[in-house]
Amino acid sequence: MNYMSEVEVAEVQAVVIGAGQAGLSSAYHLRRTGFEPDRDFVVLDHNPGPGGAWRYRWPSLTYGKVHGMHSLPGMELTDADPARPSSEVITEYFDRYERTFDLRVRRPVQVRAVREGTGGRLLVETSAGAWSTRTLINATGTWNRPFWPRYEGQETFLGRQLHTAQYPGPEAFAGQRVVVVGGGASATQHLLEIAPHAAATTWVTRRPPVFHEGPFDEEAGRAAVALVEERVRQGLPPRSVVSVTGLPLNDAIRRGLADGVLDRQPMFDRITPEGVEWTERRRVAADVILWATGFRPAIDHLAPLRLREPGGGIRVEGTRAVADPRVHLVGYGPSASTVGANRAGRAAVRDIGRLLAEERVAA
Repeated sequence: MNYMSEVEVAEVQAVVIGAGQAGLSSAYHLRRTGFEPDRDFVVLDHNPGPGGAWRYRWPSLTYGKVHGMHSLPGMELTDADPARPSSEVITEYFDRYERTFDLRVRRPVQVRAVREGTGGRLLVETSAGAWSTRTLINATGTWNRPFWPRYEGQETFLGRQLHTAQYPGPEAFAGQRVVVVGGGASATQHLLEIAPHAAATTWVTRRPPVFHEGPFDEEAGRAAVALVEERVRQGLPPRSVVSVTGLPLNDAIRRGLADGVLDRQPMFDRITPEGVEWTERRRVAADVILWATGFRPAIDHLAPLRLREPGGGIRVEGTRAVADPRVHLVGYGPSASTVGANRAGRAAVRDIGRLLAEERVAA
């Protein structure tokens, strides 16, 4: 069946998929460059309201605990109460931002597929109709694709298994024996929060965690981003910036190390009905396994364009997909931080402007 014959297709110059930090930054720069919402571009978001992935953060993650939240371009986030949940603070900020710059985000809209259209255009198929577009900015992030590793015996576990994406807050683990899996910032935050409530906690990681002393300055940040950028340039799946920077050794981490909460154990070999087990027959009983094992890019809707490289990722130069210069990935790989997303949104729009100008000249 020809999808285009079944629905009315609207024509625009750019479609932005996602209204988190990366998507809003991109929409702001499109607007500033002279693109008109609805006429020249649309922003499509699957969420029921503003906030991107921030709207789903657990209540105990207060704004004061958020590391490195960078304001969106053109409007600072000021006077936020550090004791308020970050989900509330940032959702309200994003909502105000969308209204201030009249970005007209369409939601909830599920993007089902992006495929080759006609006349050199891309066809974006969604739950709200279809758009034919010259260019695409994909800013879908990772929150909708939590990564669950598979281990022998996982299906036999009699307790509860959940992912960081489902983390309800520390009180939910009162009196329980909790195994936290993962070596990133979320894992350490969960452990430090859960330990005062739980009967026992056990921290396991595949590799020994690396803690970095001192300030994480701009030079160190650039070096870390360069390592992540090199992976996507090679077409490999991106890793988080934290995976190359290590964990900041702050006062809370020092206390956790001193009191044994952050006593890391090597990865277990199998899961049993009652807990986890290592090959040397060492066992730890558990009521809960909390998988703080990260996320993967939410890019399945781009599959019809065949952008993936043999290495499993999409090869990107700057923000542009090497296999298709009409497609930009913002908030992917090295631009997955809040400041990185801002810069990438600006770069993508600049590149799109050049592409459209070249098309006009050629025509």
